[in-house]
Amino acid sequence: MRHAARLLLLPLLTLAGTQAIAMQTDSAAQVAAAPLTYPQTARGDVVETQFGVAVADPYRWLENDVREDQAVRDWVTAQNAVTDAYLETLPGRDIFAARMTELYDYERFGVPEKKGGRYFYTRNDGLQNQAVLFVRDSVDGEGRMLIDPNSWSKDGATALAGWVPSEDGSRIVYAVQDGGTDWRTVKVLDVATGQPLADTVEWVKFSNLAWAKDGSGFYYSRFPETAEGEKFQALNENQAVYFHRLGTPQSADVQIYATPGEPKRGHSAEVSDDGKWLVITTSEGTDDKYAVTLIDLEAPGAAPRRLIERLENNWSYVGNEGTRFFFATNKDAPRLRLVTLDIAEADPQPVEIVAQDEATLDGASIVGDTLIASYLVDAKTEVRRFGLDGTPRGTIALPGIGTATGFDGDAGDPETFFAFTSFATPTAIYRYDAATGQAAPWAQPELKFDPAAYEVGQRFYTSKDGTRVPMFVVHKKGLTGPAPTLLYGYGGFNVSLTPAYSATRIAWMEQGGVLAVANLRGGGEYGKAWHDAGRLADKQNVFDDFIAAGEYLIAQGITSKDQLAIQGGSNGGLLVGAVVNQRPDLFAAALPAVGVMDMLRFDRFTAGRYWVDDYGYPSRQEDFGILHAYSPYHNIAQADYPPVLATTADTDDRVVPGHSFKYIAAMQQADPDGAPHLIRIETRAGHGSGKPTDKIIEEYADMWAFIAHHTGMKVGAGGSTAP
Repeated sequence: MRHAARLLLLPLLTLAGTQAIAMQTDSAAQVAAAPLTYPQTARGDVVETQFGVAVADPYRWLENDVREDQAVRDWVTAQNAVTDAYLETLPGRDIFAARMTELYDYERFGVPEKKGGRYFYTRNDGLQNQAVLFVRDSVDGEGRMLIDPNSWSKDGATALAGWVPSEDGSRIVYAVQDGGTDWRTVKVLDVATGQPLADTVEWVKFSNLAWAKDGSGFYYSRFPETAEGEKFQALNENQAVYFHRLGTPQSADVQIYATPGEPKRGHSAEVSDDGKWLVITTSEGTDDKYAVTLIDLEAPGAAPRRLIERLENNWSYVGNEGTRFFFATNKDAPRLRLVTLDIAEADPQPVEIVAQDEATLDGASIVGDTLIASYLVDAKTEVRRFGLDGTPRGTIALPGIGTATGFDGDAGDPETFFAFTSFATPTAIYRYDAATGQAAPWAQPELKFDPAAYEVGQRFYTSKDGTRVPMFVVHKKGLTGPAPTLLYGYGGFNVSLTPAYSATRIAWMEQGGVLAVANLRGGGEYGKAWHDAGRLADKQNVFDDFIAAGEYLIAQGITSKDQLAIQGGSNGGLLVGAVVNQRPDLFAAALPAVGVMDMLRFDRFTAGRYWVDDYGYPSRQEDFGILHAYSPYHNIAQADYPPVLATTADTDDRVVPGHSFKYIAAMQQADPDGAPHLIRIETRAGHGSGKPTDKIIEEYADMWAFIAHHTGMKVGAGGSTAP
């Protein structure tokens, strides 16, 4: 299913879990009694006056790249030593790790893609650090391994970050991600021989990969090469689209499209369904505001044709039937609708074929002669079918309440595949025939827990300003509160939090814990208005929604203040940092991951400049006041903060780790004798994508042991020890 490419602060997914084995006997009192001595962090004298406000930044030096600065490396080593020593004393860490290892150890598949009569898909046999790419010559045939990234590095931190088969299925263009970086190295594989070709493309980031229909080469987007030592911190500007012809060096690649006069614009290219047009989607930030440009691939040298001129609305290309191009758009439809533009006309105007609905349109694709559209209904997936003229053809029955993804396909071929998951339902893959409307399982996991033992509910609570906000609440059946509870949120960048399986979360709930996932404003669950209500001048609404979620869980007897832990990653890390500052009394523990913690300097590093669409510009006075008021780093005071375990990676080049470094240094300085305020810094890992399985298990075992200890959870063999 096609969604327009966006440069997002992606939410960290809470990935899968494991089963406990013997009751841990460490005494919680022993842990509490051990005093913490934090490493000494040098305080600089940096003070800058912005719009009449003196802004202190004593830990500015921690922004330096750990690869280049020995002092920062030493600080990381010292902080990890203190954190590791503390975590080693926690009851339950080994139990969580062992159970997560068991829960992860099952065969799982990715959604297949069909090209040239072949079926390409990923498979993980259970505990492999990275999924492996396979191919079948028929839908139920024997799989043949094509690419095994587990052989690429000793630590398992080099990942297969993306892959696209050519139209005839004879080649695969694929991206290699090393150590979690956003940078990609692009290579090509011969499917028949399983051998890589000599072709290599570098300096690729935030790029689609699109084959020419004749298989002669592929289109990609790249940035200019950075100065020595700046690759992982320099701002990303001047992205351009190139064509790489197979068998030639990258130096011979042809620049297809660029906007040098507008260096902040990014461009993503895809080839139209009939192969006649290159469709270039242009954006400037994270907002769904796109320009669309067409390049006639049958007329070499033809000037680009701007189909959508202004960056004002979402125009997500769905497919085409001759000169009729299908788009999902929020123009005059904040929850999106489907329209066509006839490019045979000199000035094409949108013709509505599927009107806006009460539900939010989340994506669409053309499979055979059917439009398949995915909707969000209170953050749950509903999939509807339409003719190419917009005539309704009913819905696609899903296995339950959850999230369905996939539905990619080709015009003229009714076969497609989709994945389905929910909080207690590991991902299963289904084959769907758009002509008959029939779906059948293609790959289902063998489970090591009982999904029927869990209760998945959705509640609605009232936020500070009276807004009704949905929240999923999941736990073992029969559990009575108050119980240790993990509240998760994101609230930004039009990202929707929908039901999804996580082995790590199962491991938490097996011990008698509750999982709550709040669908805060700033997300995309209810379309543009919901997103707009949680960004820029209204960002405080997100924090209010999250605080109200915690208050609701306590008022309903689901948990108590002494049992409520919170978690969020990336933009969600900012969320956790902000609400800990604003309501330190409400939470028993906090897990901010790879958070955006310095809201006055976020736009100066790597992809940070894109985020001004949600956050605003620190250089503008009207935005500065808002940002300064909630910036986690700048609002740490002398207070009794709850226990905090921040997590980041020393080589994260999405949200550079200096954000978390500075935040935890300030918190340790402000509250040196209070609850533990620690930072866990992973090595050779980035923002979250591509992280190997063993590192995920280690990280979540540490985090769950931390919040279990501080919420009073009794971690035991085989699950909860509660009466």
